[in-house]
Amino acid sequence: MQFNITFRQFGASDSLKEYAREKVERVNKLLDRAGEAHVVLWLEANHIHHADITVHSGAWVLRGRDKSSDMYASIDLAMDKIERQLRRYRDKLKTHHGKERVHHRQDLVNHLKVRHAVFEVPDAEELADIAEQSTVDTPAPKLAAAPPAPPVAATTRVVSSTQLTVKPLSVDEAVMQMNLMNNDFYVFHNVESDALGIVYRRKDGQYGLIEPHEPPALAAAAGT
Repeated sequence: MQFNITFRQFGASDSLKEYAREKVERVNKLLDRAGEAHVVLWLEANHIHHADITVHSGAWVLRGRDKSSDMYASIDLAMDKIERQLRRYRDKLKTHHGKERVHHRQDLVNHLKVRHAVFEVPDAEELADIAEQSTVDTPAPKLAAAPPAPPVAATTRVVSSTQLTVKPLSVDEAVMQMNLMNNDFYVFHNVESDALGIVYRRKDGQYGLIEPHEPPALAAAAGT
């Protein structure tokens, strides 16, 4: 298995590298198809240690992320999440290996990506300042009622942005891939409806599916 590790906000450590490698190799022995593993370790200013571990096995991606006050513990917690999903889907992973789907427009699917951005919104204190500024800047009405000044918009900032490859999968396979990555949602190309779909984890523990809906009139027109 190809192993890569990235250190951010602190110096590289051989002991951490070997510790992470040993953990990943233990999981790799449970997989039928060796792939690539990438470990990202970083330290926040408040001494929170983050570990983000991704393991590729065939067409599937396993991922675990966690944080703690100790980097070794964070690696353990992240790997525990991967091992938990691996035990859950181990039989299905064996069944699905060697059956990677080829879409009838595979050239299009290979280049189809979606952007996932994480935004930072102002906190309560900033919002209160914005509301106060809007109140001060709004002129008091005189004889004629003047239109109110537009409120100051609360600005958002993009914290991170990643591109996700859209794979052709069934709904069940998309749910499986979402769980293997320990995510709350997953974007995929639904091979059953031939449409872009999003599966997500509901608060009640069930799963939801979002897909575009074509109005019957348009569907009928397209078929003629």
